[in-house]
Amino acid sequence: MPKHELILLKNMMQPGYTGSLQDYERAGGYQALRKVVGKVPPAEVTAMVMKSGLRGRGGAGFPTGVKWGFLPKGYQGPRYLCCNADESEPGTFKDRQLIERDPHQILEGIVLACYAIGAETAYIYIRGEFVLGARILEQAIAEARTAGYIGTNILGAGITANVWVHRGAGAYICGEETALLESLEGKRGLPRVKPPFPATHGLYNKPTVVNNIETLANLPHIVARGPEWFASIGSPPKSTGTRVFCVSGHVKRPGNYEVPMGVTFRELIYELAGGMRSDKPLKAFIPGGASAPFLTPTHLDVKLDFESVAAAGSMLG
Repeated sequence: MPKHELILLKNMMQPGYTGSLQDYERAGGYQALRKVVGKVPPAEVTAMVMKSGLRGRGGAGFPTGVKWGFLPKGYQGPRYLCCNADESEPGTFKDRQLIERDPHQILEGIVLACYAIGAETAYIYIRGEFVLGARILEQAIAEARTAGYIGTNILGAGITANVWVHRGAGAYICGEETALLESLEGKRGLPRVKPPFPATHGLYNKPTVVNNIETLANLPHIVARGPEWFASIGSPPKSTGTRVFCVSGHVKRPGNYEVPMGVTFRELIYELAGGMRSDKPLKAFIPGGASAPFLTPTHLDVKLDFESVAAAGSMLG
């Protein structure tokens, strides 16, 4: 039994859970969408996300609601949501598990985000090597479209949100949001010069939000259970909620572990992942992918939150 309450990984840990639409609905799925679409103004959904303290789970940790708020007010043209599923960082495999095991959780988050920012089109840019994940997402999109959760006139509320899967070609740099946009437009995947930023000049030079898979997967839970609930988890006020950490290397139990922000590296590495193989001494670990500076055993009691890891001289991926 997990020591901490699971949120994002909860469904897939249930015996017999397949990730189908029927299983997801049985677990309470799409209730958050039913709660707000056509009933709660989009600006209030954005306010919920701001109040929750949710920060991007893709590396930079920028506040999600604030990022949405950068979109130009009063703009009447098309807006886009791009979901960054180009999981190419060495040692990272959480997004793949979320995609393959619980795709509707991601799709509900995507449609909620589209509703909040006024986007009628969303693209999931998935790593090209994730062939199975792309197929699962396409099947889930078809299920959700048939059920009225995706497409035109969602839940009879007159809202449109179409979701499309786009497979990348294997370039690591396309994990950077502007390189992702270039690739999505059919160009060579190279980062753009900023400014301008995607919020005003993104996909096809239109206002665009780029969010990570794990970030979007949190949205149904925030809307369904309330921003105060989410903000009470983790290390408030700046590192709220849970986070899925990928533990690999010379540990006894490698895998994905969902824990509240603010637990220590010691708990993650030794209590959850079982410590070093053959009980050898730990020499060093990388907290946030290949770009993050190494930490040493002297940092085992550092908290897994954005500020604490930065103060220790590294970063969360």
